Amino acid sequence: MSDRSYTYAVARIRALESGLFTTALIEQLLGVRTYEGCLRFLAEHGWGDADTPLEAGAMLERERQKAWGTVRELLKGDDEVLSVLLYRDLYHNLKAAIKKTRDPGKHTGRIYYEDCEIDGRQMEQIVADRDWQALPAHMRRAAQEAFETFCHTGDGQLCDMMLDRAALEAIGEAGEHSREPVIRDYAESMVAVADIKIAVRCHETGKSLEFLRRALAPCRSLSTDRLAAAALNGTDAICGYLEGTAYAGGAQALRESPSAFERWCDNRLIETMRPQKYHAFTAGPLVAYLLARENEIKTVRMILTARLNGLSEPQIRERIREMYV
Repeated sequence: MSDRSYTYAVARIRALESGLFTTALIEQLLGVRTYEGCLRFLAEHGWGDADTPLEAGAMLERERQKAWGTVRELLKGDDEVLSVLLYRDLYHNLKAAIKKTRDPGKHTGRIYYEDCEIDGRQMEQIVADRDWQALPAHMRRAAQEAFETFCHTGDGQLCDMMLDRAALEAIGEAGEHSREPVIRDYAESMVAVADIKIAVRCHETGKSLEFLRRALAPCRSLSTDRLAAAALNGTDAICGYLEGTAYAGGAQALRESPSAFERWCDNRLIETMRPQKYHAFTAGPLVAYLLARENEIKTVRMILTARLNGLSEPQIRERIREMYV
């Protein structure tokens, strides 16, 4: 897109940003004490459409569709900018399709993301035909290896690890080759935070050094070798390593609580994206707005789930993500 096209698109996004939930609005939503009252609050603030049921899943999915539809329209088919944001959904579809080949009856309901390059039906056909060439180039080798491994071992966790690593590698590579600074920043932050989460999870589940090395994706801002070694030695070792990197905030959050750590992981991406608001002649504000909406929807989902399950006020607040505006 030209600078002129981005100027118009960014102007539209500026107007839409005024509708994003602020911290004050999140506080108002937290003040609603019932699940049903929260749904009414969202409807009163424009969530869903006139024909959207007053039901969490439908309302949140409709908001996601609105956000993606708007940004796609503004980018006018420049899918290169958005495709990397959907890599994780795309690889999720591949994981689900592979697992469904072994036990079709176990994997039912909505198990696929339909709003990405290859939807569920198409992915199932590709896996059934072993037609790996029908996949994007960055998926082919990993898809075949994961499929064959799953068929031989039946180990769904190992299949997930292989494809999660491949997804992160694809995101990182796309970021390195992107002409858009926002995609480069997004990719680096996404891969680094994902690696940190993997290291923490592997420590908690007692994974081996070999597993860690296979699971962690290359990242410029972290040493995966040092992170893997730290994971073998416990939370304090992970925190000690992170404190000497750009992700020291993750160490503080990890020492505080698991919820605080999960919150930091999401907040880190929003912090990375926030400066993009001021890059008026690039795709930055559009991508940042889209990720802000995803973060907003995730936060609202957490509040609704907490209300439905009767969590206390402190338990809810420690899960609340930082808002973009």
